[in-house]
Amino acid sequence: MNHAKNDTLIRALLRQPTPYTPVWLMRQAGRYLAEYNETRKRAGSFLALCKSPAFATEVTLQPLDRFALDAAILFSDILTIPDAMGLGLYFADGEGPRFERPVRDAASVAKLFAPDPHAELRYVIDAVAEIRRALAGRVPLIGFAGSPYTLACYMVEGGASDDFRTVKTMLYREPALLHRILEVNAQAVTAYLNAQIAAGAQAVMLFDTWGGSLSHDAYREFSLAYIERILGELDREHGGERVPRIVFTKGGGMWLEAIAGCGCDCVGLDWTASLADARRRVADRVSLQGNLDPAVLFSTPQAIRDETAKVLASFGAGDGHVFNLGHGISQFTPPDHVAALVDAVHELSPAYHRRA
Repeated sequence: MNHAKNDTLIRALLRQPTPYTPVWLMRQAGRYLAEYNETRKRAGSFLALCKSPAFATEVTLQPLDRFALDAAILFSDILTIPDAMGLGLYFADGEGPRFERPVRDAASVAKLFAPDPHAELRYVIDAVAEIRRALAGRVPLIGFAGSPYTLACYMVEGGASDDFRTVKTMLYREPALLHRILEVNAQAVTAYLNAQIAAGAQAVMLFDTWGGSLSHDAYREFSLAYIERILGELDREHGGERVPRIVFTKGGGMWLEAIAGCGCDCVGLDWTASLADARRRVADRVSLQGNLDPAVLFSTPQAIRDETAKVLASFGAGDGHVFNLGHGISQFTPPDHVAALVDAVHELSPAYHRRA
């Protein structure tokens, strides 16, 4: 192990001793940073930014140059997989992602295929390798993908949705059709994440953003079962190092025990969950990531420090906590408030890691 490298994140994910609680932020490379907006303008569009390994590397490193974060996360989008399936991804101004060809009937489902990460998604794998080289061991690189169900929500709805009416109609009316989509998505995500690991991702995260919109039974059948299948087929290590796996189901706090048993090393929590309660419920099975409300970053540096202290106290003494927001950072966040957060975590957390 190269001791110059900051591997605090990897150790925390694997519940090994760390001198402090590592911190990184979901969507840490994004529109709240002026330098990101400038690079995006040069790229011409969000998709062009994602599809250029050079631009993706540039924006991945921007937050690390500003803040003392303990990890980099690949700059990409969860919808790269359905885009590579030929569904015609585009971004409408003010509307978010849309698909020209949503998947809503047996004929369109039959055409689905798991893209080859080294062909249709080569630009992502090249970006992972380039970012890893550019980091030169500063901090670990996290790779990621959307969960099969979350991807299916976008693929069936044709974009974001308030009520998931189309995908849930399929779920209850034609469950076999949705299972077929999820099957292909699971194959695609497994190949995609394994390719990211081979290219240099040192941890991987599954974003199950819309799993929390499902009923209790449907969550297990249509989301968690496929996450479990992916984790069973992911490479557990690369180059002799363990590659930890994080699962984040937004709104999934009530299924914490089930998620902790799905084969992940770490469970991400949104801000509605109690870390203290979560830690009691999962004992030492997994580490926990989260879970400051992103809206706290609109307050004042002192309020940010106070709320950060509450999150750290909620997890309590010991290892196995990765500090993060309970969802992605808002584009309206003042960058100096992010600095206040990162500094507060690094200053306040060592007290929870002191050895007797």
